[in-house]
Amino acid sequence: MKKAGIVTLFGEYNFGNRLQNYAVQQVLRNKGLEAETIKYIGLEDDVPVIRNEKDESRLKKFKKFNENIEFADEILYKEHEVPERFKRDYDYIVLGSDQIWNFTFDKIFSDKALGTFVPKEKRVSFSASFGIDYAPEEGSNLYELCKNGLNNIKSISVRESAGKEIVGKLTGRDDVEVLIDPTMMLDKSEWEKVMKKPESLKTDKYILKSFLGDVSNDVWKELKRVAQENECEIIDISDKDSPYYDMGPAEFLYLEKNAFLVATDSFHSCVFSIIFSTPFIVFEREGGNLQSMYSRIETLLETFEMKNRVFNKKITADILDNDYSKAHEILQKEQTRVNNFLDTAFE
Repeated sequence: MKKAGIVTLFGEYNFGNRLQNYAVQQVLRNKGLEAETIKYIGLEDDVPVIRNEKDESRLKKFKKFNENIEFADEILYKEHEVPERFKRDYDYIVLGSDQIWNFTFDKIFSDKALGTFVPKEKRVSFSASFGIDYAPEEGSNLYELCKNGLNNIKSISVRESAGKEIVGKLTGRDDVEVLIDPTMMLDKSEWEKVMKKPESLKTDKYILKSFLGDVSNDVWKELKRVAQENECEIIDISDKDSPYYDMGPAEFLYLEKNAFLVATDSFHSCVFSIIFSTPFIVFEREGGNLQSMYSRIETLLETFEMKNRVFNKKITADILDNDYSKAHEILQKEQTRVNNFLDTAFE
């Protein structure tokens, strides 16, 4: 049996990161490959800060979910030599998914994220993401690093249209495919196997608020209006002061599946809403550099013909609709495209 090493960002505090990692592993195993994840870490001490019991409880739940993922014994550090076993023992190095190619992540990004420690024929990217919509400045060290690295990957697939444009600008390659996130390759029943109802959840009807950016007063006012009119509680998993902040990936899945409405600026919240046929509303991120990461959500909504899910001053009745028949029809076609890409890549 051929063996694949998955190189992806490793963060014990990000729902999408852990869930896409699990999904990549399962997809590769379904392709008949032995698969394990190589922890790719920027700094040895780059770990979550534990400030209180909620932080500690959240981290425990993330570590519990990690038991579903098989990890290599050794770690790939940005600033250390690559373990010889990683160069020798894998038939393929699979790069992605998540923002493995976000070169603005100074603490983590390096040529290792492009698989440069193995020959070209072993390198495959699976829905890899830059997370942003622009290339490095031409002539810069980052520009040359990305150009050379991308030119020496056997098969490239990215998660966003912007990613395809970046690769094209850097390399001139026209063989790059835009594919769905790996999480969308597992169906609802497969995700239900690893989900868990939060012990603290005492209501059956709630709006799930999952934001990475800031939330304006107008947005809060609209969410509270919908909650009041529909007799919902608002469960906030992104606010560190919220009693629901200590959720892990398994609990996140449960909350996504059973929400009355998901209100989010998060890519993976949108993804799982589609998988579970949960009504959702998307907000453009507010604050800092987060706005430049919106391209992945744009590609997702365009692919699944769901542009109406973007917030436009009011949450209307059509947003609360959970008829996903068209989206799931599209999903089946997109899953076929992924399978065709991987079958060719692993020939």
